[in-house]
Amino acid sequence: MSSVVESLRLISEPTRLRLLLLMDRAELTVAEIQEILCMKQSRISTQLGLLKNAGLVRARRSGKNSLYSMHPAAAGFSELIRRSAPEIPEATEDRRGLELALRKRADHTRAYFDQLAGKFGRSYCPGRSWKGLTEALLLLMPRLTVADLGAGEGTFSQLLARRAERVIAIDSSEKMVEYGTRIAAENGVSNLEYRLGDIEATSLDDASVDLAFFSQSLHHATRPEAAVREAFRITRPGGRLVILDLLRHDFEQARDLYADVWLGFSEVELFGFIEDAGFSSIQISVVDREPAAPHFQTLMAVADRP
Repeated sequence: MSSVVESLRLISEPTRLRLLLLMDRAELTVAEIQEILCMKQSRISTQLGLLKNAGLVRARRSGKNSLYSMHPAAAGFSELIRRSAPEIPEATEDRRGLELALRKRADHTRAYFDQLAGKFGRSYCPGRSWKGLTEALLLLMPRLTVADLGAGEGTFSQLLARRAERVIAIDSSEKMVEYGTRIAAENGVSNLEYRLGDIEATSLDDASVDLAFFSQSLHHATRPEAAVREAFRITRPGGRLVILDLLRHDFEQARDLYADVWLGFSEVELFGFIEDAGFSSIQISVVDREPAAPHFQTLMAVADRP
């Protein structure tokens, strides 16, 4: 192990300190660390190499992966590392990312259904389609009051209205609201109301809906965390939040092509918005990946309003 002075020098670097805070709590693969810290693999591997050579970190093989953790010989530094956490701005977000990574690792059931989802639609089966499944699932939905936040033209709002008690579709575009209102009227959908408004500050009453839903609208918000807080305000205790949005990407043209304000979100960022707003029982996973470039991926988050 390196000298105490050399070890302290290594520990004092912010990135290495973040790594040690994580590995003081759990054994992690490079891929898991990469997801938590949102850093390139090369940078993480370099820092892990330095910590390993200094005897502060150890690695063990598990199948195809190496699992990294604090070395027992570095136990004397553990308390110092833990006490440093309040001084690291990213420590809270890193903790959330760690919780999410460990939950994913343990969720064998989700992995199994991911495999099933990957097979769906690859071979022809008469009568089997996503439309059919959607229709069946809608029939299973209880009669709720739903807020579709950032509804656009309201395609999903109109589907929900077939089963929901009431659907309130909110969008900031006057033309979208006019179009959605006209289509709903033409189709005789009387339990669907379109409102012009801001998803960060709606006109809805406190605790007035059973389900707050964002479908690819959060990345258009100026302050997505404020929009999630607003969803918490309008949702009744026992209600739910559902978010479908893009996983963070680097397709800059989306800002001009689709008026995107944010290039998606990491799972950790989305988890933070939801937890900070006050929701509980948060579940987040990647549910789709487009086959064509730029290969946008869709995140789904579900949470409960205590």
